[in-house]
Amino acid sequence: MLALGDRALLDRLFHRSGFDGVMHFAAHIEVGESVADPAKYYANNVTGTQVLLDAMLLHGIDNLIFSSSAAIFGEPRHRRIDEAHAKAPINPYGRTKLVVERMLEDYGAAYGLNSVCLRYFNAAGADPGGAIGECHEPETHLIPRVLSAASGRAAAVTVFGSDHDTPDGTCVRDYVHVNDLCDAHLLAMRSLWAGGGSAAFNLGNGNGFSVREVIGTARAVTGRDIPVVTGARRTGDPACLVADSKRARKELGWSPRYERLEDIVAHAWRWEGVLAGRCGHRMPD
Repeated sequence: MLALGDRALLDRLFHRSGFDGVMHFAAHIEVGESVADPAKYYANNVTGTQVLLDAMLLHGIDNLIFSSSAAIFGEPRHRRIDEAHAKAPINPYGRTKLVVERMLEDYGAAYGLNSVCLRYFNAAGADPGGAIGECHEPETHLIPRVLSAASGRAAAVTVFGSDHDTPDGTCVRDYVHVNDLCDAHLLAMRSLWAGGGSAAFNLGNGNGFSVREVIGTARAVTGRDIPVVTGARRTGDPACLVADSKRARKELGWSPRYERLEDIVAHAWRWEGVLAGRCGHRMPD
């Protein structure tokens, strides 16, 4: 659990520094891994979060922004998912996120902890100038995997399942630029500082793109062929997840700046060039 579950470390940190709020991003996030090893996910995502909340309360820190997920909804019951959508996660990752949301409701009612849960759909993109971006090991997010195949750092990108209940058989997701997510976090914290109450918001563009559409966009942006391998479905993957983010736009004043998939992929492509250079890989002309 590293620092998230290290109560002594959190106490030292909160004691010596003045905090007006906490933003909690320290979760394990891979759906397939959560199915194979749920204990790891409950230990970090749930138990570790409770350690953090208890330390916050002891030190008088009562504002939290929680990085939640669209995985709490499970299989969608209508095309766009709003905050009132039924919550029925189909994998341990989503269940751990929902447990924490319920925990925050209870801590708010009993102890006055104020929180905003921001439910990402698919965080994507990178700093537009290429200064920072995704670098997981192993990489599990679709767009960086696709671009790694485009740059030559990977031999191909694997498409997990071609028989989902979607127009082309591949999963459909709503991609939201990481810089737009940063804006939402700042707006949410400012809302709490201004006396706003606890809330939850879905964050996405409201546009769904299939895996094959993402690969096609990447080919257009990069001008390169991208080898594709079709694999089996991943356990716990919903066929389609697309956000209704009207509440965040209305109540937080959130206005995404990068809603075109082409822009999201182009920014991630600049970052892929940085990664390729760092590992001594020369991208093809």
